Amino acid sequence: MEDGQVSEDEILLWSEKELHDAAKRNDLDRMQELIRKGVDVKAKNKLNRKALHWAAGAGNEQALRLLLDHDTDVDERDTFGMNALLLASWFGHRKVLQMLVSCGAKLNCENKDGLSMLHCAAQRGHIRILEFIMEDLEGVRLDRVDKSGKTALHLAAEHGLFEVVEFLIGMGCTHGLKDKEENTAVHLAAKCGNTDVLQKMVETGVDVDERNIDGLTALHVAADGGHYECVKLLLESGCNANAQTNKNMNALHYVALRGFNREASLLLEAGINRDAVDNQHNTALHLAVFHNHTEVLRLLIDADCDLDITDSRQQSALHIAAEHGWQGLAEMLLLSGVDLNLTDKQGKRCLEVAARGNNVILVDMIIKADRFYKWEKDQMGSEEDSWVGRPLSFKQDHQPETQHLRSVLWSLATKHLCRGEWKILAQHWGFSNAHIRALEQQWTGMKSFKEHGHRMLLIWFHGVVMAGENPIKGLYEGLVEISRADLAECIRQKANAETGSPKMCSAM
Repeated sequence: MEDGQVSEDEILLWSEKELHDAAKRNDLDRMQELIRKGVDVKAKNKLNRKALHWAAGAGNEQALRLLLDHDTDVDERDTFGMNALLLASWFGHRKVLQMLVSCGAKLNCENKDGLSMLHCAAQRGHIRILEFIMEDLEGVRLDRVDKSGKTALHLAAEHGLFEVVEFLIGMGCTHGLKDKEENTAVHLAAKCGNTDVLQKMVETGVDVDERNIDGLTALHVAADGGHYECVKLLLESGCNANAQTNKNMNALHYVALRGFNREASLLLEAGINRDAVDNQHNTALHLAVFHNHTEVLRLLIDADCDLDITDSRQQSALHIAAEHGWQGLAEMLLLSGVDLNLTDKQGKRCLEVAARGNNVILVDMIIKADRFYKWEKDQMGSEEDSWVGRPLSFKQDHQPETQHLRSVLWSLATKHLCRGEWKILAQHWGFSNAHIRALEQQWTGMKSFKEHGHRMLLIWFHGVVMAGENPIKGLYEGLVEISRADLAECIRQKANAETGSPKMCSAM
């Protein structure tokens, strides 16, 4: 075979490529044969690697010994700045490392990222290499940093290498050094969820509340990563649960942002400030709602957080739910008793925000809640039976028990009420102008009033049921009040047509 280039992308000749491959597999016979034929032992591929690099990286002692007889330049680096010494450290080949040191390899070498042989061995978890470096070699600095400012301890903590961390601590490394982003080894262990390493670091007595360049403590990064055991460990170690970052975020903000409910429980149990606001005036509640994290929202509500704090846009959590159409979250907030009169920077209440976004179901839910709050307030101190004991919901009613009456209301709205009559009826039943405007926001054509009237009737029906009143009686009286006595009697008969109805209006 002609000894041409291996390929267009390669710069080696076939014979040189064969020497590299033989060095990788420790094939002494083939290597000796190629060397006798005059193959260039120092030939480099497109990554600037020569046979010596491959032998050292593979831990092939015999191949390396043969190559060292013909190639004494042991410090040459490849494209990544890796020489034979660094490759042996990276892949954990102690005998190869000893051979290279004996041949005069420079001990203070580093690759393009500033990784020394100590960094390489530490990052890869090679204890025997570390022992050789620290016990048999002189002049190796334990706290030497790479180009990102990381020591070997940083790398071991980041990669969760407990034995390496333990070894380096035992050798006397400095525990609290910071990298260029001002992260300590504690930060990196917490960020990556390496609990056993974090435990070891905490035992050394380091300051667990050290802040990095962004003001984050280990608790912040553990919370941001959703590392439950790390969060628990840091809280048990007495860290400052309420520490805030440069953006004024505490750990609860991070778990709310990510939706980590288990970690949220830990933080709330530890007494973290549940109403802390960041530099955008967001609480954890705002973030949980914005990112649609139901379980975290439930935890925050159960922890009695302030539901009515507003953000930089003066929006409450309910404004955000209304803007995004989050029905489930909105109902949770509505059932907890939010202030529906809060206005955002544009002067809009959450009802107007929902209506503007054409979130029809949400609009109806908010109106139901508003009417219920007012009824509940009127009942305070009253000896009459209240809704307590009955399930409260502001969602659409799909109960079989109310199906007949709901069909009557549909018939009334779509077949009998004239344009504008639903508004007169709504005003009679205490619907506010804001409620009526919100209902009218939905436009489905020239007959939209039928849909508006139907929605209004269902909202009214919800309130009557919650109040424990007779809906047929209320409907009859309302129609009479708007001068539709003829219709009132017709509807009464339809409503009472269902046999066994618990709300039959026999008195009429």
